[in-house]
Amino acid sequence: MLVAEHCQPERSPLHAPFAELVRVAHAEPLLRRLHPWTGMWELHFSRCTQVRYTWDIPYIGTLHNGRYYVEGPSRNSPRIAETDSPQGAVAMVLRNLPPRCGPAFIGNADELAAYEFARGPERPSDPRPFG
Repeated sequence: MLVAEHCQPERSPLHAPFAELVRVAHAEPLLRRLHPWTGMWELHFSRCTQVRYTWDIPYIGTLHNGRYYVEGPSRNSPRIAETDSPQGAVAMVLRNLPPRCGPAFIGNADELAAYEFARGPERPSDPRPFG
């Protein structure tokens, strides 16, 4: 990324496709239940609201050619797909959500893991959800 793009992201060729991606993702009720975060023209989703976020949900990035990619859930995971539309990228994330995903837990990934361990697999959903 050029320094000028970093200082003035609205001048980047990725700004408009990324803004459209955020609008499309926000329109999806299942994704609104998660905590969104961004970086490097990527839209990530976490099952918790505080840093250190979870890395168990695929994320979407924008490409300079106007396409979108879906990778994850971690940085070491292979690319799941590329698509021409933000709708296609969001649909791919929805198909790859982990079971019982959301609402976002108020806390960080370590607190969420401890809560889920104590709760066990058969207990009802979190009494501390966000949203």
